[in-house]
Amino acid sequence: MFPDCIAKAIQPAREELVNTTTHKILVVDDEIDLLDLLDMTLTRMGLEVHTAADVDQAKRRLKEGVDLCITDMRLPDGDGIDLVRYIQEEYPQLPVAVITAHGNMALAIEAMKAGAYDFVSKPVQLDKLRDLVNAGIDLVEEPGLTPQAERAIGQILGSSDEMVRLRERIKRVGRSQAAVFIAGESGTGKELVARAIHESSPRRDAPFVVVNCGAMPQDLMEKELFGSTSDRPGILQQAEGGTLFLDDVIELPIHIQAKLLRFLQELNSPLMDTENELPSVRLMSACESDLQDAVQSGEFGQDLYYLLNVIDVYIPPLREHREDIPELAQTLLERYCKQNQIPIKGFHDDALNTLKHYSFPGNMRELENIIQRAVAMTDDTLIKQQDLRLSAWSSVTANKKDDAKPIEFSESYTLEDYLEDIERTLVREALEKNKWNKTAAAKFLGISFRQMRYRLKKLQID
Repeated sequence: MFPDCIAKAIQPAREELVNTTTHKILVVDDEIDLLDLLDMTLTRMGLEVHTAADVDQAKRRLKEGVDLCITDMRLPDGDGIDLVRYIQEEYPQLPVAVITAHGNMALAIEAMKAGAYDFVSKPVQLDKLRDLVNAGIDLVEEPGLTPQAERAIGQILGSSDEMVRLRERIKRVGRSQAAVFIAGESGTGKELVARAIHESSPRRDAPFVVVNCGAMPQDLMEKELFGSTSDRPGILQQAEGGTLFLDDVIELPIHIQAKLLRFLQELNSPLMDTENELPSVRLMSACESDLQDAVQSGEFGQDLYYLLNVIDVYIPPLREHREDIPELAQTLLERYCKQNQIPIKGFHDDALNTLKHYSFPGNMRELENIIQRAVAMTDDTLIKQQDLRLSAWSSVTANKKDDAKPIEFSESYTLEDYLEDIERTLVREALEKNKWNKTAAAKFLGISFRQMRYRLKKLQID
């Protein structure tokens, strides 16, 4: 006989059955009442339920073959996170979710970092359990990438080890429901990566909504994000079931940060008021500067940072994978030539050499801008060095002899200082060429006006 609270909780499961191919699900928990509740609920969903009361039993059940695993975090002979790690090592394609104690978000975040695709908190709400299981079944039924996910990931170009690792990271992160923080300099393609993760996830058929926090007026931000009335839903409601990507998240005002933190805490609370159910949204965020610095300075809330940065994805700047530049340049060239029906075949050696040694402060966005401009300017079948219009770089490297004294790095003059000097020269050159019009100079460099302001402040250019 179940306690009244459990018997009452089981009732909704009788009203909403999920039609699905029979899958084997392993539930690991030592609480008999909860185990019975989960067994009955999952059986009614058409699943073949196997149970284990501890880690040792779970490992034996895993050897027998299951499609999905849900484990409690506290077990008699071990830790649920250890079981998650074991599954990641021995059965990397097996989706695993965790059950956590109410209020223990830190443990839930640790489990997702270890490889769990999602979590549910006690007391377990059956609607959230069903959503969690259905997401796991989606991963089982489509273990590979869909064509649209392949296309999205295929847009992230480059054959270097760094870019291969990035694409593999996207595939793994796509299987999770955890919040993702994407770190990368301006122009590296943070939105492209976020979209690829979304397309690789079970949420791919739901909306992917982008919010540029730096471009949205602060006085409208709260209404736009959360809505003003029940008749005017906010962006969070518009992203229901899908992904909300907060670009330049560091620009969120403190009071909006506090409200977003409450939203995330309530979204993951098992005590949430079901009559005013919050939208199911996966959050991704990004910024080009180090968000931890903003946390330490008090500009960004630490609690919100931990909730947004469950899984991190790093996009390397172009200067860290220069070997990809010829391939990237040729791919962009072919794309723009096809669009404009221009018969340009490739690059002169001097043009390629210039590109390979350029610092690219604007990264991929700047490379696109340079190639597009060169396609429009050239009068030959091959792009020449002068077609690139990289006079700023030429001014840094002009007349440099092969036997010139090498740069001497030291504690007082590092590689970072050297790259900053180059960037300062490029920005000054762009400003001078555009008569100190900051908007025009930003366009010339292939970066946004806001990014231009950031660099002027960083480089101390008046």
